[in-house]
Amino acid sequence: MSKTHIYLMPGLGVGPGIFKKLTLNPEFELHYLEWKKPISQEESLVNYAMRMADDVRHKNPVLIGVSFGGILVQEMSKFLDTKKIIIISSVKSKNEFPKRFKFANASKIYKLFPTSIVTNFDNYSKFFIGKYLRKKAENYKRYLTVKDKTYIEWSIQTVLNWKQEKPIGPILHIHGTKDNVFPIKHIHDCEQIIDGDHAMIIIKAKNISEKINNYLN
Repeated sequence: MSKTHIYLMPGLGVGPGIFKKLTLNPEFELHYLEWKKPISQEESLVNYAMRMADDVRHKNPVLIGVSFGGILVQEMSKFLDTKKIIIISSVKSKNEFPKRFKFANASKIYKLFPTSIVTNFDNYSKFFIGKYLRKKAENYKRYLTVKDKTYIEWSIQTVLNWKQEKPIGPILHIHGTKDNVFPIKHIHDCEQIIDGDHAMIIIKAKNISEKINNYLN
């Protein structure tokens, strides 16, 4: 019996390490995708997705994406014959964005975002005060692998300018009830993870694994 090939795309700026706690069934073969540097600040998401789709080497794969990676795998699926699409802590269309995203896009205020906080996170993390914030900072540092300024700026404007009007088709959407980036109140038709936040791929990996395994079986 041939294995099902699963391609996993992490969230903005982070590497495949965020998936290490998933426990997926042995009949699945996992392939980890990594962010490429945009050709330029003006590269379209369509073109970027086309380049990423070239890294998918198997027919009828399952695509799994987290956060911005969830948006990306949906765009990649437009160039691939996929078996299933699964998104985690993400959105299925621009209509699931919170109002602050829409404001940031309309006002272009996102251009004022100090990308140096990400590109030089090690220097800024020492200012995180309190046990909880320090732990969050350490986790972020552990998984943050892409700190290129062009990539960070491109990613922010690309997310905010995503034009998808409606879901592209059947998608398993796994979402946390305490996601503070994409609040659950704006999300439709999802499998909820109780108390899951935007980083739940790490801290709620067991619950997420169960939902993925059940869906694919």
